[in-house]
Amino acid sequence: MYRTHTCGALRTEDIDKKVTLSGWVQKTRDKGFMIWVDLRDRYGITQLIFDESRTDKAEIEKAKTLGREYVIQVTGTVIERESKNQNISTGDIEVLVDKLTILNASELPPFTIENETDGGEDIRMKYRYLDIRRNPVKNNLIFRSQVTMEVRNFLSQEGFIEVETPYLIKSTPEGARDFVVPSRMNEGQFYALPQSPQTFKQLLMVGGMDKYFQIVKCFRDEDLRADRQPEFTQIDCEMSFVEQEDIMNVFESLTKYLLKKLHDFEIESFPRMTFDHAMKTYGNDKPDIRFGMEFGELNKVAQHKDFKVFNSAELAVGIAVPGGASYTRKEIDKLIDWVKRPQVGALGMVYVKCNEDGSYKSSVDKFYDQEDLAKWAEATGAKAGDLICVLSGDTNKVRAQLSALRMEMAERLGLRKSNEFAPLWVVDFPLLELDEETGHYHAMHHPFTSPKPGQLGLLDTNPGDVKANAYDLVLNVNEIGGGSIRIFDKETQAIMFKHLGFTEEEAKAQFGFLMDAFEYGAPPHGGLAFGLDRLVAILGGQETIRDFIAFPKNNSGRDVMIDAPATLDNTQLSELSIALNLKETE
Repeated sequence: MYRTHTCGALRTEDIDKKVTLSGWVQKTRDKGFMIWVDLRDRYGITQLIFDESRTDKAEIEKAKTLGREYVIQVTGTVIERESKNQNISTGDIEVLVDKLTILNASELPPFTIENETDGGEDIRMKYRYLDIRRNPVKNNLIFRSQVTMEVRNFLSQEGFIEVETPYLIKSTPEGARDFVVPSRMNEGQFYALPQSPQTFKQLLMVGGMDKYFQIVKCFRDEDLRADRQPEFTQIDCEMSFVEQEDIMNVFESLTKYLLKKLHDFEIESFPRMTFDHAMKTYGNDKPDIRFGMEFGELNKVAQHKDFKVFNSAELAVGIAVPGGASYTRKEIDKLIDWVKRPQVGALGMVYVKCNEDGSYKSSVDKFYDQEDLAKWAEATGAKAGDLICVLSGDTNKVRAQLSALRMEMAERLGLRKSNEFAPLWVVDFPLLELDEETGHYHAMHHPFTSPKPGQLGLLDTNPGDVKANAYDLVLNVNEIGGGSIRIFDKETQAIMFKHLGFTEEEAKAQFGFLMDAFEYGAPPHGGLAFGLDRLVAILGGQETIRDFIAFPKNNSGRDVMIDAPATLDNTQLSELSIALNLKETE
């Protein structure tokens, strides 16, 4: 056998045992008459010792040839370690080696395989299989496995059945571009990779499965960022004969279960917040409620003077930064420069210092007196010692800008603590969203979301006022899950498609299979999908999902390790009937 124990298993009670270990060489220390080798595997590190007075000379000579990341097997005796290392679990013992076998030599790695490495992100992604050997990445993948297993355990105990749905499906409009797959057997036709198993899980409800879940890969051909990958994993769920509260209760319980199981963190309540309130109070639909700094709208108390910047703005709105009155003018100027960056896009910032003596000092003292500024403080909840930061402009833009500033100030003040968790539900989203470029409405979630009861008729008169029977679960400024109660009858679905701009023919061509299924006794149903990658990252105290994916893509959607995507040779293109189309395009 290659090993009797792992490299993290041996303790003082194993002293005098004959053992066999296998693993990678972490480092060696050669003192001439004695050689120490740190042997590493997934489970830990064990120190090996080669002693010229106790180890065969031939084995010592082999030990002198060892380099970093060599794969070796050793047989020896567990002995007590003279210089104990309390930083590792095996630090009280070492193995006196009798026999050394080099299983595989290694080139010198392009970066150090240690917790703190000298490798940049690009080189570590190119050699991801080496990066996985480092504890931070390895532990993230182990943690992801733990989360996944706990999710499966919880949902199985709740009566959910895991069902796999197809990966090669039909292209459907779900808000992002599809990845398409040409069919060799069906010339000129294409499959699409699923953006979600949405229609299939609804069909499973028509099929009477009642409670379905799947931990499933999904694909979206869209712009990337730190918390987005072209392929990602969802915890996808659907339930029959349920209303919104039924679904929310199940997934509140799942979230509580995960936080308790993984962090011993208990959540008492999940606040409910409407979409409109979230946008007005926090500037986005996934607010971080671990701290305050809520928005205070200032139009009524700031647009009565001759300050043209505010008077011409659709909205003037501010936040109170705790302790910010102590900032120097230089520090405030840097803050103004920060909001004027292209990533934020503000044209400037007005500020008010709330002095400890109850007076106010602002950048617009020329226009506003102490009584005016006191009203600003009241509107923003500012206290003595705080700094009021005010932005103005078009409502949607300025809310997004102030939201970015709020998050930045929270980061600087240490208010975004990774070991604190503050979930909430955001509800009552608009059913439809207006595309300002085309002037047409599209579904804010997807075309199968039902409107709130009693609001279907508003689609003909005030489509922008219709609320969706939808809900998002937000955790620490991240949407970790979202879902809705679905449309389950053909007539309502047809009305929805009509208002989304589908002709009857287009709706039948795209979704005829679903419309037909609704005619065979579809139950009321709804569901929710958690983003597993994002959920694991947040539970792991981070926000970048790449750190929790074994083989992620970079920000350009490339796998630099295997060099994908890549071109196909002419033979493959010809088989797929693509070569001719390419030549005609040229």
